[in-house]
This record gives sequence, C-alpha cells and structure tokens, in this order.
Amino acid sequence: MPALSERAIHLPASPIRKLVPYAEAAKQRGVHVYHLNIGQPDIETPPRYFEAIRKAEPKVLAYSHSAGIETLRRAIAAYYDRIGYPVTPGQVIVTTGASEALSFVFASCMNPDDEIIIPEPFYANYNSFSMFTNAKVVPLVTKIENDFALPPIEEFEKLITPRTKAILICNPGNPTGILYPQEALEKLREIILRHDLYLISDEVYREFAYDGLTHHSVLGLEGAENHVIVTDSISKRFSACGARIGCVVSRNAGVMDAVLRLAQARLAPPTMEQIGAEAVYGLPQTFFDSVAEEYVSRRDLLLERLSQMEGVRCPHVNGAFYAMVELPVEDSDHFCRWMLEDFAHQGATVMMAPGGGFYSDPEKGRRQVRVAYVLNKADLKKAMDCLEAGLKAYALAGFK
Repeated sequence: MPALSERAIHLPASPIRKLVPYAEAAKQRGVHVYHLNIGQPDIETPPRYFEAIRKAEPKVLAYSHSAGIETLRRAIAAYYDRIGYPVTPGQVIVTTGASEALSFVFASCMNPDDEIIIPEPFYANYNSFSMFTNAKVVPLVTKIENDFALPPIEEFEKLITPRTKAILICNPGNPTGILYPQEALEKLREIILRHDLYLISDEVYREFAYDGLTHHSVLGLEGAENHVIVTDSISKRFSACGARIGCVVSRNAGVMDAVLRLAQARLAPPTMEQIGAEAVYGLPQTFFDSVAEEYVSRRDLLLERLSQMEGVRCPHVNGAFYAMVELPVEDSDHFCRWMLEDFAHQGATVMMAPGGGFYSDPEKGRRQVRVAYVLNKADLKKAMDCLEAGLKAYALAGFK
C-alpha cells in the first residue's frame, strides 16, 4: 500500500475535536454532554444574516471574485474605518474562514524552514498551518502563574535567528482568554522593525474585551504598515461559525498580491455566505456591547465556580471566551476521556479540550484543559457541577 506523506503522518489531531467519538458514544448511552471543548457560541446568529440570503434568490449560484464580493470587501473596510483603523477594500481579501486566511498568510510569507515565534499556549491549528508550509514554530513560553502575560522583549530577542520571519499573536487569546495591552503591542513593533519581521495578528475575538479594557489592533502601529497582517472572521463576532467567512487585512501590497494569487488557486469563497456576511457587518456597536455583557456574566460564573474547586487554578481572563485551567490531575487527556467514557453526574458530563494540544511540547499542558464558556449560564452552572463532581470521583477512583 502506498505510504502517506510525512506531513500527514505527523499532523497532530485537534485537541478540540479528537474526543468527539467518546462524546458521541456517551450521548448514545443517554448521557447529556455539555460542550466546553469548542468555541461554538450559543448566542443566536443575527437574523439579518439569514434574511439577506433569503432575499438574494440568485438565478445562478455563481463564483464570486477570488478576493471576495466587492460590496462585502467594502463593508469590511467600512467596519475597520468605524473602529479607527482605516483600510481600503483593496487591502481586504475574503477567505473561507480565518483558518484559510492564516494558511494563505503562512504560505505567502514563510519559506520551508523559516521560523515563526508564537507565544504559547496557542491555538492548536497554528501547528497545522506551519506544517503545510514546512515552517518551524518557535514557542515563547507564557505561564499560568503570570496570567499568560507576554514576557519581556528580551525573551523575544533570545529566540530570533537568521531564519526568523514572523511573530504571530492571537489577541485576545485563544486558548488563554488574555487581552494584550497597547504597551505589549508597542514592544512588538520595536522587535519587528528592528529585525525586519512580519507581525501576524489573529484578531477574531476583537470585540470580546472585558473589565473596561480596550482592544488595540496591530493595524494601529505607526511605521509598521508593511510589517503587519491581520486575520479575522465573522465566526465568533457574529456567532456564525458555520458560514466560514474570514478575511486577510494588510496594507502591504506585496503580501496582498500573494494572498490573492493563492485565493485564485482555490477559486472563490462561498457566495451565499458572503451575502449574509455583508449584512451583519452593518450591525451597530450596541450588538457587540450586549454580546460582550453576556460573556462577562458567563466568565464571572466560571471563575467563581473554578475558584471553589480544590486544586484548580485559573487566571483572571479578560477577553475572548476561553480559559486555560490547571486541574489537580496528572494527565488531562486521560481525565477528559474518562469524563466521557466512565462518568456521569445527574445524567450528564462535560467535554473539554486537553491542554497538551495547545503547546509545542504537549507535556507542558499535561495538567491543563481549555474551557470555552460558550454555554448559557444555566447550562454552564450544570457543566461546572459535573466538573466538580468528576474531579472528586476521579480522585476516589485512584487516578492522579
């Protein structure tokens, strides 16, 4: 039988989805599963998304422009203008989700064996995107003891080599839920200008900044216009994960030309979903304010409950809707699987993402899980009941 590629052999399984078969088996046994493993909000998608698609009624469902429908690109540019980062429609390319956006950026900017510095823990698929281009992820360790804050600039400098091509951040962070302040971005500007690097910023969770804090985009870093690339998506902002509409935004004409050629190679993003996306980009700020308020209440519930569980550690998260949580277990992979295979509390259990998959070295996250507080508070409370009972039962069963 022909062999698989080295890429296929070494591509890691998603920590977010790899336990799905065990969750499905639990449901078949009649156990209700609370999904805290995946960033799938239960906030309703804005009705105007579906209304726009229903009203379209095209006679032929045709390809769009490879860069995306022009009116959508104008709507995205107008959105950026409203939040204080003016770009032109020509500096926006629509993609099939932020995942394709990041894949295009990696392919446009990285040669085989080039290095990209990423603070860890990081979104698990960054590893996969780097493998597609044979680039090397160089992790910059952040620690739960320090609330996953960015280390001093000197720590970045230690990792830079002649092969370093870029720094990638997710702000606010997935999986950490940490919002980087303006001062941290200014320090990153110093580094990328000094060493002539790209700064790639995954800003999917931009609207989810809490505690009176403000999100600052790297698009606002003066003098770094040709170094900065933003990837974005409607998935979380508008609770439209299934639409698969994202974008690349940059003022670097060379980067955008390369991304466009990659976009042409895959033909076009989905047409009907772009029509829906254009409609929601016109929503007022009050929409985002109300959604953020809901997530703050969920976060507060999560942190309160976790703080009451013996041996559990969680930093104070101030963005996105995730938390990296340290549990009093030796192997979170085993614990998460056990929760689905062998445990139920009042007919239910909870599914989480084991922490190892969010690190370049899985051992660093062996005692951690990522929790996505995307469920309404009633369900989130029940999920925390399951977790608390599960931790006690796990210890009583003799596991560590």
